[in-house]
Amino acid sequence: MSKQEKWYKDGLKFTCTQCGDCCTGDPGVVWIDDDELQQMADALQVSAGEMRLMHTRLYAGRISLKEYPNGDCIFLDPQTHGCKVYNARPKQCRTWPFWNSNLESPETWEDVKHECPGAGCGKLYTLEQIEEQAGIVDI
Repeated sequence: MSKQEKWYKDGLKFTCTQCGDCCTGDPGVVWIDDDELQQMADALQVSAGEMRLMHTRLYAGRISLKEYPNGDCIFLDPQTHGCKVYNARPKQCRTWPFWNSNLESPETWEDVKHECPGAGCGKLYTLEQIEEQAGIVDI
């Protein structure tokens, strides 16, 4: 399918409301690579080893952030619903909601809009901007 044929060729709106909804709920997997691990360690002012030991787990042979028993991300502040490592958050978090799985069809985007109060609102992202974000991490 060419870029002109994408159902979102006219762009999509999204503005992060910092509600924390994308960081809560059912358990999921937030993959990180070594560079992201180091960036988060730097943000927390801990060693990469401590970051790996205290805040990550091995899942399906890859490094993932740990979660609380209720599925909330380990870095979600329960009081503010903000991210404790926002400026160093992983690519997977930075590219939400423009994941390939969310862009499959208008229906999958509608599902995102029901989960995320910022999806469908605010800033209009162009096709090119969406494709750039979707190309960073394949989810």
